[in-house]
Amino acid sequence: MSSGCHVAQINVARFRLPKDHPTNVPFMAALDHVNAMADASDGFIWRLVGDGGNATDILAEPGNPDFIINMSVWRDVASLEAFAYRQPDHRKVLSQRADWFDAMEPAFALWWVPAGHVPSVEEGLAMLVRLKADGPGTEVFTFRSYKAG
Repeated sequence: MSSGCHVAQINVARFRLPKDHPTNVPFMAALDHVNAMADASDGFIWRLVGDGGNATDILAEPGNPDFIINMSVWRDVASLEAFAYRQPDHRKVLSQRADWFDAMEPAFALWWVPAGHVPSVEEGLAMLVRLKADGPGTEVFTFRSYKAG
C-alpha cells in the first residue's frame, strides 16, 4: 500500500453476561491501561473514544449495550500487529477474551484508509459485513490474509 495510506481496524465483541456483571470487571479494569499502551505505541494514530475514555459506551448495535466496538488507525499493519500480539498487557487481555465474550465471526477486520481519514463506526461495521459476505481481499482483510497475500 502507498505511503499515503494507513491501516484501520475494527474489532467487536458481545459480552456473555451484561457489561456491568462482576465477571467482566477484569476486562473493564484493564481498558484504560491497555488503551494508554496503544496510544503510546509506535505507529499508533487514532482510536475511537466515547464519553468514558474508551469506546465501550458507544452503542454500535442499537438497543444492545453489551455489544462493544473498538476501532483504531495505525501507520501500517506491522505496527498494529506488534501492539496486538507482542504488547504483553494487550496479549493478556486478548488471551482471556473467551472468559468475557461470545464467539463472533468475523469479529475483526482491517482496511486501508487515506492518511488523515478518521473512519466512522458505520464504515467499520460495513467492513465487517463485507468481510463476512465476500471474504478477505484487497479492500478488507485480516492479519492472516494480509500475510498470505
